[in-house]
Amino acid sequence: MTGGAGYIGSHAVRALRDGGHEVAVLDDLSAGHRSALPDDVRLVHGDLGDADALERALAGVEAVLHFAGLLSVGQSVREPGAYYHANVVKGLALLGAMDARGVRRIVFSSTCAVYGVPVRVPMDEEHPKDPINPYGASKLAFERALLDYSRSGRLRAVALRYFNAAGCHADGSLGEDHSPEEHLIPLAVDAVLGRRAALTIHGDDYDTADGTCVRDYIHVQELAEAHVLALAAVDREEPFQAYNLGTGSGSSVKQVIDSVGRVAGQSVPATVGPRRPGDPPRLVAAPGRAQARLGFTARQGLDQIVESAFRWRRDHPRGYETHTSR
Repeated sequence: MTGGAGYIGSHAVRALRDGGHEVAVLDDLSAGHRSALPDDVRLVHGDLGDADALERALAGVEAVLHFAGLLSVGQSVREPGAYYHANVVKGLALLGAMDARGVRRIVFSSTCAVYGVPVRVPMDEEHPKDPINPYGASKLAFERALLDYSRSGRLRAVALRYFNAAGCHADGSLGEDHSPEEHLIPLAVDAVLGRRAALTIHGDDYDTADGTCVRDYIHVQELAEAHVLALAAVDREEPFQAYNLGTGSGSSVKQVIDSVGRVAGQSVPATVGPRRPGDPPRLVAAPGRAQARLGFTARQGLDQIVESAFRWRRDHPRGYETHTSR
């Protein structure tokens, strides 16, 4: 697993081990945490672009789950080159190393940002793909590489197009710990806990019911469980498969803020700022293909997701450094 010490990756490590898989992780720990991994998981501390690290990480491997990459929409607009390098160039290095070692299966962490501004909502996997930011464009470029590799017979691939992951593990041991943090739910929780200034709403003049952006939020633990199902599906059906991972239900920024307030028992301090470049008004999944072919259905609603995120950030005020060092 590349990026297996990160937020979603560490949840997937746990889900895969619970499913009986043996896991090795390649992570440079620039955004991940060693303490998010079980002590007995083999960690290769190295960069995805390092040929030696790839060689060591792929030893004895039968399949790859590829989580590593850059993921900030705003940063990608400011620094597009970094996103193409991390998400495409280093991704191609991974495919080359897999090919050299004869590893023929990959599950890729993609994104709903490949679709761009929706022409219909909810969006199914056949929705036109016209990303409006370099993050989505770089992820789509790697998807196209996977498609071409699969057509050549060199591998079999599943691309999982995430919508918005949030929450923490049910036992409270894994959670969201980014630096800097850019995701709405943890930022709103930190604001209501008094750990940051008032939350900034990036625009309230979108063409939505309350003027704020609408997103499809899925619990990170359920997202991780979908990877176990996807791994089992790699050898089924066509050589390249793509699935949306979402709930099919959208929540606006204001609705998320209201949910955090309900869970916390007090209002979230918030102000309205300008729109953020690269943000579509609505992104909501049509999850039918994952339900039909993977047997995956997201079950937890927004308040459940927010409650788990709130517990993690309340109990881990310094993230993983609260009890352990990175």
